[in-house]
Amino acid sequence: MNLSNLRAPRKASENKKRVGRGMGSGMGKTSTRGHKGQRSRSGSRMMRGFEGGQMPLHRRLPKRGFTNIFRVEYEVVNLERLAGLGESEITPELLRKVGVVTSKNTLVKVLGQGELSKAITVHAHKFSKSAQEKIEKAGGTIKVVSSQ
Repeated sequence: MNLSNLRAPRKASENKKRVGRGMGSGMGKTSTRGHKGQRSRSGSRMMRGFEGGQMPLHRRLPKRGFTNIFRVEYEVVNLERLAGLGESEITPELLRKVGVVTSKNTLVKVLGQGELSKAITVHAHKFSKSAQEKIEKAGGTIKVVSSQ
């Protein structure tokens, strides 16, 4: 591909439909709305999901479950990932900087998958029992960070 064979995409240079601009436009008189009926009138607006009076899909489907508004979400990190960092002190800020944890204001929970060969100090918001045991068994310490 080079400058000599570049082309605009199809329909890129077409004019938009101009309704209500006289009979010569091909869209005169009723301006493509048809004759009479709710949608032909000015100012008519139906709610989202309106299906012409038929019971809308969002009301036909059964409700299921509920959303717990007090749910606390943690981003989980396994011990094997922490061991791979090669640091002696691990904090949520360090995990964000290295890219182990994605979002900025997330809470971190350490899980016990993997093994530790050296002692590390881990700062996190929550620890699983197995992670806590493995860190302490390796000679490290855990520090629980307050969530807010």
